[in-house]
Amino acid sequence: MNIVVAVLMWCVPAQAQDYPVKPIRLIVATAPGGLMDVPARLMADYFEKAYGQRVVVENRGGGGGVMAGDAVAKAAPDGYTLAQIQVGNVAINPYTVKDMPFDPLADLAPVAPLTSSPVVVAVDARLGVGSLSDFIAAAKREPGKLNYGSAGPGTIPHLAGELFCQVAGVRLTPVHYRGAGPALADLLAGQVQAIFVGLGVVRTHMAAGTVRVLAVSQAQRLQAAPQIPTAAEAGLPAFELTTWFGIVVPKGTPPQIIAVLVKQIHAMQDDPQVLARFAEGGLEPLKESSEQFRARMLRDHERFRALVKAAGLKPE
Repeated sequence: MNIVVAVLMWCVPAQAQDYPVKPIRLIVATAPGGLMDVPARLMADYFEKAYGQRVVVENRGGGGGVMAGDAVAKAAPDGYTLAQIQVGNVAINPYTVKDMPFDPLADLAPVAPLTSSPVVVAVDARLGVGSLSDFIAAAKREPGKLNYGSAGPGTIPHLAGELFCQVAGVRLTPVHYRGAGPALADLLAGQVQAIFVGLGVVRTHMAAGTVRVLAVSQAQRLQAAPQIPTAAEAGLPAFELTTWFGIVVPKGTPPQIIAVLVKQIHAMQDDPQVLARFAEGGLEPLKESSEQFRARMLRDHERFRALVKAAGLKPE
């Protein structure tokens, strides 16, 4: 038995046995300071303490995350270049970005997701609707008159609005902005009546009473805001849309290195201090194996194909 173990260990590359022996680069597919930055920074801090090696966070915003994904796809598959991506990078970009420089499903190896962030249906409190069914009824009375703010064509807030219209049988008019922040500003100003975003975007205004959150788009209530009903509880079970942030590496990265990363990510997701920070942003841990994460990526890639088509989006 000992001989077998020794032979197996001898077959494992030295870089995998000793990993990590130098600083790790973590590319984040967004500009610094946003919601996507939160799990990346927490992971960097946690890994540094666990490994004694520095984790350098490198934000590469712009291009819908294409530049960040391309950088990691073309990096050496040695475990020292990681990327934190989100659902849109694998499920939306392939249908909306012309001449993608890489294939996110073929050129990136999934490690594990970090967090999930379901969409909430948030409306201007002055609209006078007290429930999701009230909002749907108001939209049906005057098709197309109510507007919803989008973070831009092909973004999650935009496609979440399209999904909502499909499953609720209503017509809302999308108004596109350069990000969720400007869309929220116009919601508060009364220029749009609804937005479909993560809880972290509207949480302060929900507490202040200026924004009313009608439902959350996942099967269970948010741990950070259990008072918000699920869409199913509010009468719209088909409205489920959860975004995620997860770690990928270049194709060809040794499975032993991926296993080390998965183990440390899962340990981080059990840390009470990390969980508290997640909750502040309306994020929840999403604990999956590499195989489960790959299956999720494939499912979302197929699911968003129909949403992109319904939204009339073309590669640009």
